[in-house]
Amino acid sequence: MSEANKSGNDPAATPQAFTCRRASFRSDPALISFADEVRTWLEEHLVGEFARYRGRGLTGQEDVPVEVQLAWERELASGGWLGLDFPEWIGGRGCTLSEQVVFFNTYTEARAPGRLPNVGVMLLGPTLMAFGSEQQQRRFVPAILAGDELWCQGYSEPGAGSDLAGVATRATRQGDVWVINGQKVWTSLAQHADWIFVLARSTPESQRHAGLSYLLVPMDQPGIEIRPIVQLTGGVEFNETFFDDAVTAEDLVVGGEGNGWKVAMGTLAFERGASTLGQQTSFRQELDALVAEARASGRIDCNVLRSDLVQCHIELEILRYNQLRLLTSLTHDAPAGPEQSIGKLYWASWHRRLGELAMRVRGAASMVADSSGGAHVSQGGRDYRLDRWQRTFLYSRAHTIYGGSNQIQRNIIGERVLGLPREPR
Repeated sequence: MSEANKSGNDPAATPQAFTCRRASFRSDPALISFADEVRTWLEEHLVGEFARYRGRGLTGQEDVPVEVQLAWERELASGGWLGLDFPEWIGGRGCTLSEQVVFFNTYTEARAPGRLPNVGVMLLGPTLMAFGSEQQQRRFVPAILAGDELWCQGYSEPGAGSDLAGVATRATRQGDVWVINGQKVWTSLAQHADWIFVLARSTPESQRHAGLSYLLVPMDQPGIEIRPIVQLTGGVEFNETFFDDAVTAEDLVVGGEGNGWKVAMGTLAFERGASTLGQQTSFRQELDALVAEARASGRIDCNVLRSDLVQCHIELEILRYNQLRLLTSLTHDAPAGPEQSIGKLYWASWHRRLGELAMRVRGAASMVADSSGGAHVSQGGRDYRLDRWQRTFLYSRAHTIYGGSNQIQRNIIGERVLGLPREPR
C-alpha cells in the first residue's frame, strides 16, 4: 500500500472515488464563481491562432489541425484544467462533480475549440489512480496532466471488437521485459501518441476473460508499426497498430499479471462522466444551427421536417435529463454502473438521426460535394470538399459502433440493468 493510501489521502483503492465527492448541481455562489473563473481564463487564452478555431472541432468535423489541438491541450494544462477530477497530491484540482459539469458546460458555451480524444486524461489517468501502483501513478499521471505525453488505447482487434474477451495479442515475459506480438485496430491518434495501453493475453492457452494483462507500452520503438485507416470523411483519426516483438518493462503491467480484464472494464467505466453534459450543450448548438439552416432555406415550412425538428428537440431534452439522472450515481462514491450504457445508446442514436435529418433539411444539395470550403476527401483520384452537415451525417454513422456498438449496449442494459436472461450464444 502506498504512503498516500496509508494516510487516507489517496483514494486509488476505490475506482472513481476521486471523481465522485458528493456535490450539488444547484447554482450556488461557489459554482457561479467557478464558472466565472473558467470563462475568464478561456477569454484570456483563446487568442492568437487559437481564436481562429472557436466554434470548430466538433465531433466528426475534423476542421482543427491535430497540431493545434495538441497545443491547446498543453495550454489548458498550463491553467490546470486537464486534471479537474484528479486529487491535488498528484497535480490535479480535486474538483467536485458539480464543478466538473460546470467546467465542461462553460467550455462548450464559450465555443472553445473541440478537443482531441485525450485518452490519457479521460481513461488511463483515472485507471492508474484506481488500479496502478504508486510508482506508476507518479511516473505517468503528472506527465498526462501537463500535456507532455499523449496516450492511445490498444483494445480492439480484427477478431475482437465488440467481443473484447476474444483478444489474441500476446505478451510473453522474457527476463525483465514483456515481448508483445499481435495487432490492434481503430487505434485513435496512434500516429501522434507517445504511449499505448494494451490488453494482451499473457497466459498461454488461456481463453476469454482469463489470462489477460494490461500493459503500458512506449510507441517509439522498432517493434510497432502504424497504418492509418482513411475514413468516409477523409480523416485518418483511426489506425491499425502492429506489434512485432515490441517490448515494455516488466513492471509496467497495471493491476498485476492476469488481472487485465478487471482493469480494462474499469477503464471503460471512466469513459462516461461529467463531460457528457458538455456534450449535450454541443448537441444543442448543432440543433440550433440546423434550425437556422431550415429557416434560411424555407424548409422549416415543410410540416414533416418541422415536426422532425421538434421531435429532435424533445429527444435532446430527454437525453439531458437522463444524463443528469445517471450522473447522480457518481455522487455516492460508487463506480459508474452498467446503467451508463443507456446514455451511450441514446446519444449515439440521437446524433446519427440528427445527421440524417440534416441531409433532409438540405435536400438535393446534400448529395453534392463542393469544391471549396470544408475539409477535403479524396476518392477515385478526385478531391472533394464536405460541408459540416455532410461530415456530421457520415461521421455519426460510427457513433453506434465505437465505444461499444448499439447491440452490445442493449445486451448490457438487458442483462445487467434489467436482469433479463443472457443472450444465447
